[in-house]
Amino acid sequence: MMITSTTALPAGTILADDGDDQRLVGLVHPDGWQNPAPRGRYHLVVIGAGTGGLVTAAAAAGLGARVALVERHLMGGDCLNVGCVPSKAIIRAARAWHEARHAAARFGGPSISGDGDFAEAFARMRRLRADLAPIDSAERFKGLGIDVFLGDARFADAGSIDVGGQRLHFRRAVIATGARAATPDIPGLAGSGFHTNETIFSLRARPDHLLIIGAGPIGCELAQAFVRLGTRVTLLAREGRVLPRDTADASVLLAAALERDGVTLVRDASVTRVTRVTRAPRGAESDAGQAPPGDITLTVRRNGREFEVRGDTLLVAVGRAPNVEGMGLEAAGVDFDSRKGVAVDDRLRTTNGRVYAVGDVCSPHKLTHAADFQARLVVQNALFFGRGKASALVTPWVTYTDPEVAGIGHTEHTATESGVEVDIIDVPMHDVDRARLDDATEGFCRVLVARGSDRIVGASIVSAHAGEHVGAVALAMTNGLGLGAFGHTMHPYPTQSEMLRKAADAWRRRKLTPTVKSLFARYFRVLR
Repeated sequence: MMITSTTALPAGTILADDGDDQRLVGLVHPDGWQNPAPRGRYHLVVIGAGTGGLVTAAAAAGLGARVALVERHLMGGDCLNVGCVPSKAIIRAARAWHEARHAAARFGGPSISGDGDFAEAFARMRRLRADLAPIDSAERFKGLGIDVFLGDARFADAGSIDVGGQRLHFRRAVIATGARAATPDIPGLAGSGFHTNETIFSLRARPDHLLIIGAGPIGCELAQAFVRLGTRVTLLAREGRVLPRDTADASVLLAAALERDGVTLVRDASVTRVTRVTRAPRGAESDAGQAPPGDITLTVRRNGREFEVRGDTLLVAVGRAPNVEGMGLEAAGVDFDSRKGVAVDDRLRTTNGRVYAVGDVCSPHKLTHAADFQARLVVQNALFFGRGKASALVTPWVTYTDPEVAGIGHTEHTATESGVEVDIIDVPMHDVDRARLDDATEGFCRVLVARGSDRIVGASIVSAHAGEHVGAVALAMTNGLGLGAFGHTMHPYPTQSEMLRKAADAWRRRKLTPTVKSLFARYFRVLR
């Protein structure tokens, strides 16, 4: 029996008249896709074709398992369609605009005047997104021997899933449905035509004044990108600082960078009401799937008083909500929570021992690379009686602002909370020659080691390329290499990665205590 997929796509995600967006859809949710007839009992049924689901399905099929993969929206999930790929393309364009404007003052470059082409910057993003889509496409995964079903998956019982009237029986199943943008309960928000990361990348015309609720990674990244692309931006942080989960010094540096670029940052801000007055559509902003332009007013409470902030476009970036609804998890005996997601143990197994979960739907680390490595773990645990633990994974994170903010393991605050005694080694980027040559001295490299040893328990890096360097720390922590290993490793000069060698050298100098110095002094006095 062959079933044609007719599942609707998320409104506002895709432009109906954009050739690259239609090319994307043709790859990751092809019109008229024919779902295959189920092939008996599957070794593994995977629900969700984002990073976690795709890696799980491909790895299991590559080992010879009979695998079914179900996706109701766009294969590739958030990362390809509304997350990592589009955001980093826009961030790079914004950085290029910024560098061009400041080339004369920083490097004696040509003086640049005039405006850029906002629509082309976004068109480039959509073009690149479609270019990258084949690796996540339905046809590619079909070619890997996986039965790809496009439609809504719902557990019929503890051992089977219904998709479009077809029953998929499984030995093991993996829930990889990810998360969506969380929506705060603010009066007036629902009818305001607000954007999230799922719709903001479909813009064609530049907003005049973008209001952003939320100063976490998404809010900070897009605040800086849009202000560099010529939009006025007001960023509202509920707490007293941006990036509240990162080390406080990183937050201070990034806040200063955002304000220097022109972002209006309002700290300790609680939005109590959203009001929108619709105007007549202008230009491309009236495209189907996008709210008509209007005047948006946010009523904000701060330090006991209320005031209003006005703009024409609103982005909500207050975190992620797990996709647990509509799957019949109750019928499968899978416990879940609408805020925390699917309940799993340390081996990523749910309360139904035959069902596992990976990625944003169950993990506090809502990151593409975390979903990737959890998927590898689940294939071992679900199909080969593995006993790998999610808690053993060492997970770095990066906010791709300028400078970038990267972290791994403990910060000073979490170490204190956890009772972990640490020694802290700081290397200012100003002390790194390549950073000075690049005019990129803003930032630092901070490594936390267990008190009295070189065992790394955390790191915070703020630099132009922090995301490229935190991976080296992850390598060391994962493989039991101490900070001293960076000192024993020859780094090419001049590179910014020398920050890690300098941190190791600083740690080693601390071992040269007054007692040790005295012993060396005696040694050299008798040495002839």
